[in-house]
Amino acid sequence: MAFEGLADKLAAAFKKLRSKGKLTEVDVKEVMREVRLALLEADVNFKIAKEFIVKVTERAIGIEVLESLTPAQQVIRIVNEELTVLMGGEQSKINFASKPPTVVMLCGLQGSGKTTHAAKLAAMFKKQGKRPLLVACDVYRPAAIKQLQVVGEKAGVPVFEMGAGDPVKIAKAAVLHARDYGNDLVIIDTAGRLHIDEVLMDELKSIKTQVAPHEILLVVDAMTGQDAVNVASAFNEALGIDGVILTKLDGDTRGGAALSVRAVTGKPIKLVGMGEKLEDIESFHPERMASRILGMGDVLTLIEKAQLQFDDKQTVEMAKKLKSNNIDLEDFLVQMQQIKKMGPLKSILEMMPGVGSQIKDADIDEKQLVRVEAIITSMTPKERQKPEIINPPRKRRIAAGSGTRVEDVNRLLKQFEQMRKLMKQMGGMSKMKKRPFMPF
Repeated sequence: MAFEGLADKLAAAFKKLRSKGKLTEVDVKEVMREVRLALLEADVNFKIAKEFIVKVTERAIGIEVLESLTPAQQVIRIVNEELTVLMGGEQSKINFASKPPTVVMLCGLQGSGKTTHAAKLAAMFKKQGKRPLLVACDVYRPAAIKQLQVVGEKAGVPVFEMGAGDPVKIAKAAVLHARDYGNDLVIIDTAGRLHIDEVLMDELKSIKTQVAPHEILLVVDAMTGQDAVNVASAFNEALGIDGVILTKLDGDTRGGAALSVRAVTGKPIKLVGMGEKLEDIESFHPERMASRILGMGDVLTLIEKAQLQFDDKQTVEMAKKLKSNNIDLEDFLVQMQQIKKMGPLKSILEMMPGVGSQIKDADIDEKQLVRVEAIITSMTPKERQKPEIINPPRKRRIAAGSGTRVEDVNRLLKQFEQMRKLMKQMGGMSKMKKRPFMPF
């Protein structure tokens, strides 16, 4: 995951602070040196890292911190606040036009993920009730139009194309088409290059002049590190971008781009790509990302992911069953299947406060969920509703039907019974009314 190395180094630095009951100015400056090195190793722009350390140090050596009962916590709070400010302070959303259609123009270098993220963006806003139209203006890269049609079909979004014609004329025609056919969001997938050149910029400027996009979003690959910031600066100077989509933030990247883009370009990161699936795109929240970096989890994003996948009616019914301690393996299976839709289990657990650091090196077996699902689906409806009737012969049949062992069936039944006892001990479960049930 992005920021993993930075998070580890920051955690090690702050651990030294926590071990001291009272802090001195020397203690703070020593830890800040380690924080600065951690930022530089994460590929944060050196000027940004230096300015960040100066700001944090000035605040951290104040009387209210050094004389506090919990000085280490105060320093971490300051770092959290300054990281949030560094990444933009608050969420920056896509600006929609008061009179449709809203035109969003995507630009970036070849290989940054423009085409895929055009479809991701379309799919995301389609779920929010918009009627997007994808526009194929990359007429140079072989199979670029076909690729957009394929991902557009997966997203259930129409694609406007005119073959290998003039990209400017295609963009203009697409906007007119959107007005005629009721598409309130036009997403233009422009051509990229292996490097920034005048031909590319002139074409993008012409499209900008002719269709007057409401948003120009630069798609940047986070894996390129500090080069991502340089690319953002160049595109912003030549084209005047409105924001950035940072892709591959789920990969093994040092994360410096996310910390530097806003400070260097003055333009916010609006969205981040967190995987290869169409739904793997998130709004960028600086305060939540700062919390993730400092190992504090990201409960709000976790809840939002759950709300997208969990059916409201099922959640209400589950709350009633939990209240009466009347859940069965059928409920367990339904909830587990919905959790799988939220993404990899490890990424979900990492969003929970205090859990991320504990599972960093853990081998999370995603196949375990598949095995549990196979075991439950091998049961009869009556067995799912009343697990207590599952005797040894039934266990052998279920194990054979699911391709597992009797020990696996026993383990699942034991864990389920322990969970039911825990639910009973927790009483009324009033806190669960508005939250999905997560069986792990």
